[in-house]
Amino acid sequence: MFYVIGLGLGDAKDITVKGLEIIRKCDRVYLESYTSVLTVQQEILEEFYGRSLIAADRELVESGADEILPKKEDEDVAFLVVGDPFGATTHTDLVLRAKEKIYRICAFQVKVIHNSSILTAIGCCGLQLYSYGEIVSIPYWTDTWQPDSFYEKIASNRQRGLHTLCLLDIKVKEPTLESITKKKKEYMPPRFMNVNEAASQLIAILDNKIQNGHKDLAFTQQSLAVGLARVSCEDQHIIACSLQDMTHVDLGLPLHCLVIPAEKLHPLELEFLIQYALDKNQFQEMTQQT
Repeated sequence: MFYVIGLGLGDAKDITVKGLEIIRKCDRVYLESYTSVLTVQQEILEEFYGRSLIAADRELVESGADEILPKKEDEDVAFLVVGDPFGATTHTDLVLRAKEKIYRICAFQVKVIHNSSILTAIGCCGLQLYSYGEIVSIPYWTDTWQPDSFYEKIASNRQRGLHTLCLLDIKVKEPTLESITKKKKEYMPPRFMNVNEAASQLIAILDNKIQNGHKDLAFTQQSLAVGLARVSCEDQHIIACSLQDMTHVDLGLPLHCLVIPAEKLHPLELEFLIQYALDKNQFQEMTQQT
């Protein structure tokens, strides 16, 4: 059997009972370590699970899937994923490749064990889940690569009266540009985008559109934004303020995400969200049209 197991968002104890029982019986257990990260170290997970884990980086998952999958009929392998197994397209691809191998050798089965995901846990800020539109990812910009297509998706959501969850970039074991052509790769230090950086990039896009004569912007620097950090952890932190103020908010350690709410909010959303307002008077001014 090949198991893909969600670990949830918080710490080692977020694993389901079913998932834990499977982990303890498997012959090999891999821990995916690049689409997201838990707030605890691998050693803590190993102590709680009572077994060793094999770190699975991007190269192994995307290029060496056959190495991960069961090699014989009586072997059980678990692949552990932060959040829910289908929270990233990489894991969908891995399941498809596993099933393709099944068709070739008919030696094992695939089973998915679900868990909590940021896609549902984001409801902790009070914005109603059924009022979210398309999710966007905000990537790190470089001097020569500054994509802004995610703005159009936020704009489309706002036009339809929907909130936008922005997932922020992480860089774990990313090769440096100089090392890509070398036989021995060198890696950049890990980086995790925070809400300050995401808000700053969004404002840079707004400024660029204004300079190019755009008048009907989907949102402005003074529009409401919600920043969240370490959702589901003991030190979870949520702040609601203007997008401009978000560039100065310090939510501490990763992981962060950002929500651009719809222009008009439901009264229950307002009542819930105001508890996280950086400035309650400013919050009421930003949302008075609702």
